[in-house]
Amino acid sequence: MSEPNLPTALHSSHLESLPLLHSGKVRDIYAVDEERLLIVATDRLSAFDVVLPDPIPGKGEVLTRVSNFWFRKTAEIARNHLLDTAPHEVLSAADAAQVGERAVVVRRLQPLPIEAIVRGYLAGSGWQSYQRTGTVSGVRLPAGLERSAQLPEPIFTPSTKATVGEHDEPLTFAETAERIGPALAERVRETALTIYRAANAHAERCGLIIADTKLEFGLTAEGELIVIDELLTPDSARFWPAAEWRPGSTPPAFDKQYIRDHLEALGWDKQSPPPHLSAEVIARTAAKYREAERRLLKEQT
Repeated sequence: MSEPNLPTALHSSHLESLPLLHSGKVRDIYAVDEERLLIVATDRLSAFDVVLPDPIPGKGEVLTRVSNFWFRKTAEIARNHLLDTAPHEVLSAADAAQVGERAVVVRRLQPLPIEAIVRGYLAGSGWQSYQRTGTVSGVRLPAGLERSAQLPEPIFTPSTKATVGEHDEPLTFAETAERIGPALAERVRETALTIYRAANAHAERCGLIIADTKLEFGLTAEGELIVIDELLTPDSARFWPAAEWRPGSTPPAFDKQYIRDHLEALGWDKQSPPPHLSAEVIARTAAKYREAERRLLKEQT
């Protein structure tokens, strides 16, 4: 598969205007001042919590546009970290040109030490857990469900937030409450479930299913819960074409599941340095991300 029009990939940003605070699996975070951050979504790709050696051209810009779309669309459900400040207002001309459409200026908040995962369908690690125990993150599910089955109701299945090179571990709701407090855990669960339901309703109008998604939250100094990081992107959610969904089978996904499947087919042990991606795999991955964006954003309502 050839893809002659792929943009130049940005594996890592190198900005001179602002100090770098942290470089994560995908995002580089810079300090604007004591109250604001600049976040750059690079083209790095992680799978199984490991950063792969080859970036996906244009991926960071897709993630930024999709996140910004969802931030606007769910703003009445929960406030988010996005500010109206344009990146070029806090960057030199050269730095602004480097980041293009892949940067945002956001509020500087205290992130919660968990990942808020919502599942509406049984896939990925949720399916694997269900096969072993009949549960996902301590949530007991009905017997006899098939792979990719729609759950009776969306469920909240949080996990730890791993650093680069480490792996997320599932948490029960009780364990989550121990980490962040019962009242805050309940707020996170209800907010995440509400956002998921609203987002999946939009996705269904676009011919997609959101099988599951990861959300992240932070707190203001006053204790207000804020959505941070990214929201419902092909990196953080599993998108299936609704017309091809069947219980018992795995629909083709418009997200990084294609990369996960590719790496597992290669026999990678998920511990040693990951293999390089071929030009064809890189192009196919880029195309899947762009297709998710095209479908989700075609209905700007």
